[in-house]
Amino acid sequence: MADLSTSLFGKKIKNPFVLASGVLGVTKASLETVAENGAGAVTTKSLSLEPRKGHENPIIVETECSMLNAVGYSNPGIEDGIAEFSDWERTEPLIMSIVGKDEKEFSLLASKIEENKEQLNCTAIEIALSCPHTPGFGVMAGQADPKAAERITKAVKKETRLPIIVKLSPSVPGEVEAAKLAQKAGASAINMGNSLGPGMRIDINRGKPVLGFKMGGMSGPAIKPIAIRCVYDIYEAVKIPIIGTGGVNSGQDAIEMMMAGASFVGVGTALYFRGPDAFKKIESEMRAWLKERGYKKASDIIGVAHE
Repeated sequence: MADLSTSLFGKKIKNPFVLASGVLGVTKASLETVAENGAGAVTTKSLSLEPRKGHENPIIVETECSMLNAVGYSNPGIEDGIAEFSDWERTEPLIMSIVGKDEKEFSLLASKIEENKEQLNCTAIEIALSCPHTPGFGVMAGQADPKAAERITKAVKKETRLPIIVKLSPSVPGEVEAAKLAQKAGASAINMGNSLGPGMRIDINRGKPVLGFKMGGMSGPAIKPIAIRCVYDIYEAVKIPIIGTGGVNSGQDAIEMMMAGASFVGVGTALYFRGPDAFKKIESEMRAWLKERGYKKASDIIGVAHE
């Protein structure tokens, strides 16, 4: 049987699959359930300084081969978020996701997590530097300005000793330069990436956009080719690990992402398409493929598309 275990910031984990932020990460109980169902590591919902209600319903709509969401970073705020996710007891690493409007907000959020990291028992901080459907948050303008990644990473680095994961989006060109600058500023890993967009669906009977916010970020199988290309390009530009996120719905998808250069694979929308045991299904499919082709370890396929 192929060995899928790996190490995330010095912590051994059972497989390279990471629950993406925003998917079943609202409570500690939901994260525990995801871990029990096969995730190697889990990421919380992105937390902001103040509580956010988010966008009006409907916030999610399926398309032919993807999903559009416009959640709007609804969350209880950093103080209640820390209280909710404290005392993490599982062996799967807990990644705390934060989102702000500028360097100052990101640094304040990081400092609060640093102050409570023992209580939280978290492994890393993920900074969401991209959002295709919530103007003003995730430094949306920063997507076209790669230097924003450097400035914010540097500001967060001053406030914490925890590893920093920089989450980028494929929505605007410049992700490779942003990844390079984030690495230069002290990032420990790149998460490539967030949803793509914004996109829109229109209800032709009502003659109006379906989503309450009108537009949303696209996730699911439709964005996989773009996500893989981004991972491929970033792999050739940085030395830090990459979490390849976007459109992974099967073991074969995960293999493709790792061959492009991802050391870890983010999984999100697959939980909607394949059910709560999506992680176990993806793991089983990957094991079968690796065994059939004589691979001993999943890590053996990382970056092979570059050879």
